[in-house]
Amino acid sequence: MMDRAIRTGLRWTAVLSLVLSQAEAFYIPGWSIKSYTKDEAIPLMANKVYSDNTQLQYAYYDLPFVCRPTGQRRLGDGLFSGQNIPLNLGEVLRGDRITVSDMELTMEHDAPCNLLCNREISRQELRRARHMVQDGYVVEWIVDNLPGATCFVTVDKTRKYYAAGFKLGYTDHSTGHPRYFLNNHHTIVIRYRRAPGRAGERGGKVVVGFEVYAKSIGLADKRGADSCPTDLHDVQQNFELYLPSNKTLSATDAKQQAPKLDYSKLSYKPAETWEDDDSDLDDDDSDLDDDGAKLTIPYTYSVYFREDNSIEWSRRWDLYFVNQEEGLKVHWLAIVNSLIICGLLTSIVLVIVAKTVRSDIKGYTSKESSVEDGKSGGGLLGRRGGKRKSGSGSHTPREKGKTIPGLLDQHVAAGDLLDQGGESSDDEAGALEDITGWKLLHADVFRTPRNGHLLAPLVGSGMQLLFMAAGLVLLSAFGVLNPSFRGGFISFGVGLFVFAGLFSGYFSARVYRTFGGQDWRKNTAVTAVLFPGLLFSAVFVLNLFVWAQASSTAIPFGTLVAIVALWLGIQVPLVYVGSWYGFERKGAWEHPTKTGSVPRQIPQQAWYIRGLRTVLLAGLIPFAVIFIELLFVFQSMWQDKSGYYYVFGFLAVVSTILVLTIAEVTVVTIYIQLCSENYHWWWQSFFVGGGSAVWIFLYCVWYYFVKLQITGFLSSLLFFSYSLMACCVYGLLTGMVGFLTAYAFVRRIYGAIKAD
Repeated sequence: MMDRAIRTGLRWTAVLSLVLSQAEAFYIPGWSIKSYTKDEAIPLMANKVYSDNTQLQYAYYDLPFVCRPTGQRRLGDGLFSGQNIPLNLGEVLRGDRITVSDMELTMEHDAPCNLLCNREISRQELRRARHMVQDGYVVEWIVDNLPGATCFVTVDKTRKYYAAGFKLGYTDHSTGHPRYFLNNHHTIVIRYRRAPGRAGERGGKVVVGFEVYAKSIGLADKRGADSCPTDLHDVQQNFELYLPSNKTLSATDAKQQAPKLDYSKLSYKPAETWEDDDSDLDDDDSDLDDDGAKLTIPYTYSVYFREDNSIEWSRRWDLYFVNQEEGLKVHWLAIVNSLIICGLLTSIVLVIVAKTVRSDIKGYTSKESSVEDGKSGGGLLGRRGGKRKSGSGSHTPREKGKTIPGLLDQHVAAGDLLDQGGESSDDEAGALEDITGWKLLHADVFRTPRNGHLLAPLVGSGMQLLFMAAGLVLLSAFGVLNPSFRGGFISFGVGLFVFAGLFSGYFSARVYRTFGGQDWRKNTAVTAVLFPGLLFSAVFVLNLFVWAQASSTAIPFGTLVAIVALWLGIQVPLVYVGSWYGFERKGAWEHPTKTGSVPRQIPQQAWYIRGLRTVLLAGLIPFAVIFIELLFVFQSMWQDKSGYYYVFGFLAVVSTILVLTIAEVTVVTIYIQLCSENYHWWWQSFFVGGGSAVWIFLYCVWYYFVKLQITGFLSSLLFFSYSLMACCVYGLLTGMVGFLTAYAFVRRIYGAIKAD
């Protein structure tokens, strides 16, 4: 039966891999090359608009003020305008909505100007456009899997670099009152070169650059018969998103009147008159929504093809990263910083293991053997009779009935040691007093923790997340996952997480049985449902808010059903298989010492090893290891969504150092706690390992108020909610590392006592 379950799990895993990585989406530089011959049509696709000031994205063709595709033109690759491109799971989750546009691009054919459409909008749609321009929304178009980019030049003017996307419009504050202008003309520059190999010999060309230069051209500028501006270089007036009351302004009227009338004669008032004109479209002017006024926006575009042999096809994405090369020195600084901290911790751990622990073990065993082989012949606890020797080394007699931590798994009274007036020798009493600290906990250190039935699933989920994170970082560092593989990072992340259910079930079951659990099926259910269920519930609730805003960031209902199917149909069976193997075949981990029946009394603890204080102090060190690299990660995620995080090699090194640092910090912290005779280390090791998550969340709060300019309640809610979820994921992963490291350390030192 188990063989059948394993085969079923492998079969579902294979199906999952096919679903998550579609053939047309998989793309690695140097492998998949699309070449075009002369006069061949190149499809241009519109994706979405996004902003650094808000977390809400929108599909480009869902905007009410842009030209909609007609669905009549057939373009290259068998596509037609208005066709929706199939997306993989990662693309859907990241808010992509890719649709083929009406723009005609033909290889090596320039088009100085083409009219796309004359879009007529109402006041309500005008208000929507102004709000999006004010929020700084950026448009993403795609040609040959390259995002349309705004071109910049470095300060020394020796190199250029790309910033993905281009502005929807801009805001002018020069008059003291904000004026909003829409970019309604786009100059498209396609850079190409000869295709490598046989395709190039047959005249094939490959696209190596896609640049978009957006421009705002007003209605007063002279236009030709095709409604295109006659002079694109000398623009007299920009297109302002302003509509006077009860006026309809069309492109045809403007074209006929522009040669005869100046700007003031058009029903298009300059901003200087706004203060005295109550017809301005403000947020509170809802009474003007139904007055029937319309504004016509002429959209035009130009296309130019330029041969550029300086860019290799396999290196065409490098232009998007040139502006980030200056950050390489900071990345190296982050690694050096991490290595210094990790090196210091390694030295401390070596001192503890090589000197303190070994000397403690030797002192423990030597004193125990000297007492057992002493002159009395009866051992420290078995000696009866005799008198205490007097001298300078004499000790004050202990009060009868006072409990003294003994070497066995119980509390022994001083009266039992002296046995009705009998006295112990100085050597035996000295041996008793010298044996202190962590050595006294050998009968309590492996005592089952409270709520161990919850700790085991958390450890299993942490191992599942570790497998997913390690796989993503390695695949990205080797170049398999890169910005050209749109949505690949998230798709592979979901796939690795689902497959890692095997490891989650295995480790959860073994920890659960080590804690003495018997109902492994119940533990399996908790492991498979607890963390994924909480995460899915949080995402679903947030998704309801985003749905209400009609944002492409909202996960479609069908995708939610597919995610639930992956969770319940694939991950849960894999967790079951891993749990069965870990519980039935491997069983519990053996402890080197036996647990006593009576728990020890824990003495008063120092302030720095009490609960949350320990977690915060210990978590500050791993945070110091990664906070420099977090600057780049946060900038890519929140501050510059048009950029791409690409230095996964540095991230892999820093992540490795982070894991080592967490392991060493946990070892040192738990050792100090054991020396204070506190054997409640199970949960403490988990919390100490994940303690840096608290500092990362506090860093997110600081980043929000200092670095970001996010506006709106919903965007702020999404930021803090996603940040909290990310920190919880990080805390589970690092908490698992701390737990297993502390467990291995404790077994090692107490096993050494037993061996000696």
